[in-house]
Amino acid sequence: MRLLGLKNRALMLAAGVVLTGTTGLQSQTEVVTERPLSPWDRPTLSFFGTPGLVDMPSADMMRDGDLSLSFNAFGPTQRYALTFQITPRLSGTFRYALIQDYDSDNRTRYDRSFDLRYRLVEERGWVPDVVIGLQDFGGTGIYAGEFLVAGKTLPGNLRVSAGLGWGRLATRDSFDNPLSVISDSFDRRAGFAGTGEFDLDNFFRGEAAFFGGIQWQATERLSMAVEYSTDTQAPEVDRAEYDYSSPLNFAATYRLRPGLDLTGAWMHGTTAGLMLNYTMNPLTPVEPSGTEAAPPPVVPRQSAAALGWGDVGRLGTGQPRADGGQGPDIRAMARAQMAALGLELMSFELSRDQVRLHMRNMRYPAQPEAIGRTARVLSGLLPPEVETIVIYLDEGGLTPAVVTLNRSDLESLEFDVDGSWKSFSRAHIRAAEPGENLRAAGDAVLPDTFPRLSYRLGGFVEPSYFDPDNPVRYNAGLQFDLDYEVTPGLRFSTLLRQPLIGNRDEVTRTSDSVLPHVRSDGGLYDRETDFEIRNLYGNYSFQPGGDLYGRVTAGYLEKMYAGVSGELLWKPVDSRLALGMELNYVQQRAFDGLFGLRDYEVATGHASAYYDMGNGFIGQVDAGRYLAKDWGATFSLMREFNNGFQVGAYFTLTDVSSEEFGEGAFDKGIWFRVPITWLSGTPSKSGFSQTLRPLTRDGGARLNVPERLYPALRGSQVPELEEDWGRFWK
Repeated sequence: MRLLGLKNRALMLAAGVVLTGTTGLQSQTEVVTERPLSPWDRPTLSFFGTPGLVDMPSADMMRDGDLSLSFNAFGPTQRYALTFQITPRLSGTFRYALIQDYDSDNRTRYDRSFDLRYRLVEERGWVPDVVIGLQDFGGTGIYAGEFLVAGKTLPGNLRVSAGLGWGRLATRDSFDNPLSVISDSFDRRAGFAGTGEFDLDNFFRGEAAFFGGIQWQATERLSMAVEYSTDTQAPEVDRAEYDYSSPLNFAATYRLRPGLDLTGAWMHGTTAGLMLNYTMNPLTPVEPSGTEAAPPPVVPRQSAAALGWGDVGRLGTGQPRADGGQGPDIRAMARAQMAALGLELMSFELSRDQVRLHMRNMRYPAQPEAIGRTARVLSGLLPPEVETIVIYLDEGGLTPAVVTLNRSDLESLEFDVDGSWKSFSRAHIRAAEPGENLRAAGDAVLPDTFPRLSYRLGGFVEPSYFDPDNPVRYNAGLQFDLDYEVTPGLRFSTLLRQPLIGNRDEVTRTSDSVLPHVRSDGGLYDRETDFEIRNLYGNYSFQPGGDLYGRVTAGYLEKMYAGVSGELLWKPVDSRLALGMELNYVQQRAFDGLFGLRDYEVATGHASAYYDMGNGFIGQVDAGRYLAKDWGATFSLMREFNNGFQVGAYFTLTDVSSEEFGEGAFDKGIWFRVPITWLSGTPSKSGFSQTLRPLTRDGGARLNVPERLYPALRGSQVPELEEDWGRFWK
């Protein structure tokens, strides 16, 4: 079931339509006409880590947002795969394979590849599912092939698949390409270059072959499959002496629990295979949410009136009243109650009918939850005459938005069945003027707010992947973070690490890059570093205009570079588009991770465009000069779920040729971020992230600057607030 936006919920409730649920305000709507899927109703995966039978792909798709991790082994081959259902119709896969004795001198081949699949037609009535796909595009081409496959569900819990394959999927019983009726060019397949380039001229070219199979869902947990495979395993037979004798493959999959599958197979007439798959969905957290403390109730102003605040103009700071009595210190009470909820009250200014305050959200991934809880606290403290609550959202001294709420709306909508949408429609969200940030708040800033010191001692684990000598390496040890915020927008920060265990220092390979070694010497940093100053810098954030934000950062910026970085971002409060410019001048750091510097210096920078596409999709383009002094652009797409879980992919093209770049041809990769909230069920803004890139080379390498503006600000502006406003009353 898809989750629905609150805005659409209101409209459809008025029309008398039953909906499936709610989330952000602009999510897609859908009327449910079929039974809800069981937790068991996920497709089985092939030994390539994608929906399929055994070797061959099927026309099945995983659920929207599903993320699958797969491990399998047969004969000389081990494969690890990560597949993400990007949209209901589009999925992508990253695969890492180890093939023993494949290369010369009986060396193991470590191969990385990407797949894409797109559903052209969805099964309805007699119409089957139809999926088109690319297998191993942009990789070495060992598994390169393309396919068009159809699938149909039949009575008796049967599912049949039939497809047409090219490339590796057409090495048995092949025939002339039917696409040659369009152009003779489809008859010729040159073979993949094997350097990681997009060999567009080879897609769907050369001979083709029919493949197919059938799957039987014997029980809710057990399924069995048989297929006719048109992959003869020719590279493995020729180079790894793999024994192949039959195109028939057989498999049985047992679902150990929802999302966890164990598959056994008899493959190619000679070999037993074993596979373990784990599929999760960011929409289904490991721990249920809601374990945080309940928010305080909205207190009707009549309750406040009974307290006889009186003389509003002099209240709020504990000053004497006109009648000689002592007024309550509302700001102290608000500060204490908000702090208990993980919110920081930084300024407070009370007038006859309005309160204005700066608030920093320290806990909640969704900013509307912090706004709603702030408003609830104030409803129980403000004098009855105060109707307007103006909340300035603070992000490191910047004010990305100002939210104005009416107290009467809080009182009337708290228990309204459609209170979330109504409260959003009645709230006023605008950009802050430069004179409205916390730096300009003057006497309204609460005592002891600045300067402020925070620190944390904890542990770290830093993995690295795809070293041919050891595919998985790591370091683990102690980590110390320290931040000192002098005034609003000016802070100093450091991150220190002491590895205690691990094997990243055992890297012996040296870079063969013909470009300046701006990233490919990473193994030398691991080998030479013990105690490490990961970063040590000062950061100044400022707001030159209502829609303009700026940042200057100087010091030891990241593991490999020190210098100065400046950034300007244009981001209107209600716009899905943002434009930015970043300029950096940096020098490479010494390998020991301390204060020394090397000779290499470079000026680098990018112009950036960001666009929020809605439903959690954000596209980004960065064009400019990279660390190796090459020029080009990086294209990235990220999907963020309402709980903060992120999955993204990127690729970079520069004026460095594929030969100069080396293996991989160009920089590309995927990343994900797992929020602590998703794992624990308790609200937290923290999380851990990991980037998986097939190779770390020098072309297209970008500086890792801390505290870039767009990620910090977008969660506090209208598009994101609207998506998450369903949590205002949480």
